Amino acid sequence: MIIDLTDQQAYAYTGGKPFDPALPCIAFIHGALHDHSTWTLPARWFAHHGHSVLALDQPGHMRSRGPVCPDIPSIAQWLLRVIDAVGAQQVTLVGHSMGSLIALEAAAQAPERIQTLVMVGTAYPMAVSPALLQAAEDQPGQGIEMVNNFSISTWAAKPGYPGPGSWLHGGNRALMHRVMASNGQVNLFSHDFRLCNEYRTAEAAMPRVKARTHLVLGERDQMTLPKATGQLRQGLQATVHTVPAGHGLMHEDPDQFLRVLRSITAPAAV
Repeated sequence: MIIDLTDQQAYAYTGGKPFDPALPCIAFIHGALHDHSTWTLPARWFAHHGHSVLALDQPGHMRSRGPVCPDIPSIAQWLLRVIDAVGAQQVTLVGHSMGSLIALEAAAQAPERIQTLVMVGTAYPMAVSPALLQAAEDQPGQGIEMVNNFSISTWAAKPGYPGPGSWLHGGNRALMHRVMASNGQVNLFSHDFRLCNEYRTAEAAMPRVKARTHLVLGERDQMTLPKATGQLRQGLQATVHTVPAGHGLMHEDPDQFLRVLRSITAPAAV
């Protein structure tokens, strides 16, 4: 689905169903150097069970055209423009990693519009090591390998897990390279991780959030450590859910991740 925003175009995967603004809306926001495809399973499930779905590509990433945004609050403003453009009223935001910070900012900027906030694989501050930031700038291929190794908690997953023909490490590596190549003007690897590292306004955002908030964390996450969520838990009075996986919990344990999301949205699901 292409969404015209006057000065740029946004792309959203709608889960195999036409977008209907009359239905409860769930917007999925991907993490650094990823795209909408990280949400394929939950997007399809919710689209076929009583929701309208927007699994978005962020500005300047893959199918979303236009310049990248300079900071997390600016991407949140873009997200709210998309929600306005499609006519959605009450919205659930589900953001992974970098996307969780974007979702938090959007929930603070439009507290009456966001009904539920789900922060997946999150932390605050979302500090990035200087070594990784340097690799993203100078040796992105090496940096992608570093991120890939830290994002997936096991080397033991069968080659066909979670589905026939899939490979967790190879799939995530290929996706990051593909996203990197989608923008010839900007180093998206460096851009995305720098924005995560620089984000420091959660303290101002959290008091403005009115949405029911949930944190969905990987027990073995080495990118955003579960212990680094204390400020978010307290400031948002968040309910915490854990999944036995690493940072890429949507892919390492997709069934359990979907069960958690279904439990969070149960009042609206059919």
